[in-house]
Amino acid sequence: MLTNTFSPQVAALIPMFYIGWSDAVLSPSEVLLITNKINAFDWLNNDDKLLLSLWSDPKNPPSDELMSEWLRSMKDAAINLKSEGRQSLVSLGVEMAKTQADDNTWLTQDVIDALSDLENVVGLASLEMHGHILSHEQIAKEREAVLNASNVNVNALQHILDDEYGDIRQKVFKVLHDPMFGLKTIRNKEEYREQVLKWCKLIADQGFGALHFPDQFGGQNNMGAFAAVFETLGYHDLSLTVKFGVQFGLWGGAVLWLGTEKHHQKYLKDIGTLELPGCFAMTETGHGSNVRNCETTATYNPETDEIIVNSPTISSGKDYIGNAAAHGQMAAVFAQLIVHGENHGVHAILVSLRNKQGVIEKGVKIEDCAYKLGLNGVDNGRIWFDNVSVPRFNLLNRYGNIDDNGLYSSPIESSSRRFFTMLGTLVGGRLCVPRAGLSAAKSSLTIAVKYALKRRQFGPENEPEMLIMDYPSHQRRLMPRIAKAYALDFALTYLTKRFSERTEEDMREIETLAAGLKSEATWFTSDTIQACREACGGKGYLAENRFADFKADSDIFTTFEGDNTVLMQLVAKGVLSQFNKEVTGNGFMGIVSFVANRFVDTVREKNFLNTNNYDEGHLRDPGFLSDAFSYRLQDLSVSAGQRLRKFIKKGFDPHNAFLKCQNHLLEVAQAYVDNIVLQQFIAQIDRCQDVKVKKTLKLLCDLYALHTIEQNKGWYLEQGCMSGSKSRAVRRLVDKLCKEVRNDALCLVNAFGIPDACLAAPIAGYS
Repeated sequence: MLTNTFSPQVAALIPMFYIGWSDAVLSPSEVLLITNKINAFDWLNNDDKLLLSLWSDPKNPPSDELMSEWLRSMKDAAINLKSEGRQSLVSLGVEMAKTQADDNTWLTQDVIDALSDLENVVGLASLEMHGHILSHEQIAKEREAVLNASNVNVNALQHILDDEYGDIRQKVFKVLHDPMFGLKTIRNKEEYREQVLKWCKLIADQGFGALHFPDQFGGQNNMGAFAAVFETLGYHDLSLTVKFGVQFGLWGGAVLWLGTEKHHQKYLKDIGTLELPGCFAMTETGHGSNVRNCETTATYNPETDEIIVNSPTISSGKDYIGNAAAHGQMAAVFAQLIVHGENHGVHAILVSLRNKQGVIEKGVKIEDCAYKLGLNGVDNGRIWFDNVSVPRFNLLNRYGNIDDNGLYSSPIESSSRRFFTMLGTLVGGRLCVPRAGLSAAKSSLTIAVKYALKRRQFGPENEPEMLIMDYPSHQRRLMPRIAKAYALDFALTYLTKRFSERTEEDMREIETLAAGLKSEATWFTSDTIQACREACGGKGYLAENRFADFKADSDIFTTFEGDNTVLMQLVAKGVLSQFNKEVTGNGFMGIVSFVANRFVDTVREKNFLNTNNYDEGHLRDPGFLSDAFSYRLQDLSVSAGQRLRKFIKKGFDPHNAFLKCQNHLLEVAQAYVDNIVLQQFIAQIDRCQDVKVKKTLKLLCDLYALHTIEQNKGWYLEQGCMSGSKSRAVRRLVDKLCKEVRNDALCLVNAFGIPDACLAAPIAGYS
């Protein structure tokens, strides 16, 4: 019984005030919401409203004595609550009101509904996080009810994530369930490589490797399905995934997209069945990402009608080439094509590496990269060529040809444009790698969530230990990453569709998208695997629970298919040019001038911010979130353009001006990627017809967006876009959304659709 004389109506609200003040502060938006709601309650008299308004004053928080009194009274009332599962603040408040008076005729269903509405609008945590109020039995029932309380439609969510490729994913999973694909730890690289080769051959036998090839070569001309297979293999073994990508994506893609009909007829069928294992020999020891200035030469000899491929220096060796050390029989070698003394830039030439018996060809030197941090089932090697002669036929001649008279020609006159067009056809690699990485991140999240929902540690004295998932810090570790996994999935699906339906005019934008999303998704993969490993403590360190392999095998993805930081610089250049496609023909200065002049007036004047608006409805409004992201992108782009122009006016050449602004431009690239990801999340929500699923997606989208704003709060505060109070409101709202997502966490990771055979981690509940 309350020692102070409070009316039953006031007593009904005490649990909400106790929980609200348990965080030691009520935000201005919470105060406003509470005050407005209470003033509208016609079952409260004026004295009650005055008392409640005093309790809502952020400058006058309740004393420790009053908080203790509230707690005692709640515990007394909680004894009478039925242990039927999840308990609400309203149910406890109603029980407290009943202890204050015998006449409770005022306590109608409308009043209870009004109390529930207040609880939902303010978003206060349920008794789930305050088990010290309940009995041991109630705590157990409460936690069990929370696990079963989710209304998430797992099948509907999985259908959305699968997009139109659910059938092909299930076919791949069925194959991976075969005992021949049983996961095991193989420490010897030679044995591991042979296992992965056998797996890859079994996958090829199903026709999965040739899916993006034309029909006449065993395929379906379906890049989206191929990417879905690649992503699905990422749930199994990443060495298999990479081997699959090297053989069918890179090696097969080079022949498909850079070759012509004669090459397709001769090679594609055997590539698709893995009868002809091959390599994609682009990267060099000395130049890495700088493909345009690679040292390997391919010189046409008119006397023999052959092309002589040569590695003039040690640093010109093709480095880290998949399939090179053991299995590759042929390689698409990227080299400077020289015809009659004129260098026509980088082209791809087919060169035989070893015969079917595995004997290395004359003039070819191959060195094994040996053991790596991970992916030891992939036979990476280094290749040098000592004046190796190949037929003129072996030039992949879609964009550059040597005719029967020994004359060079190209459908693209500009060597620079020809080079970028050639590389643009190979964007598929940057499309697939992040999808496999995301599969590893999803697997890690699934394992960590399932473990957190059964592992208990610490708790109030003489009470059951808490699930580690119930700790706010644990929710902060995992929930934003679940939201971002969904966000990146939708963005990568968008990229895949854009690439599958590409036109020549779209390719610059698609290349920018691919570079940015590849970087963001693979950085996310590394971050998420580490966070999930830590979230599982020592159990996560055991090899049997998969994190060791996920971490080691995916780490290379941040530099695979292009170093992420280098790619983000390409993104920044692409962003500046995309503001107006017409300026791209005017070179670097045209881009800089356009950006600086076009947006300097409009962006600075735009005021979407409502700097002092802390209302949750405002913070979760799609318009505000979209504007916050796009404003950051435009403002950073304008300021970067202005800085570049300033340095060039001072006499800096474009290269050095870019270096002066390099870190600024990386921020532009990051803002661009964040904006794309949010746009695609919002678009996915708009397409959703199921109201319940739409609500789930909106919750995840809000968490992704607000957590991203929180991560960049320094910029928003520096720019005056937010007050300190609004920044704090964002942080508190992220905490609240993490609690809400926590209740759906199991369903959300189940919607990833990862079968037990692929998950294969004992701590996730499987043996």
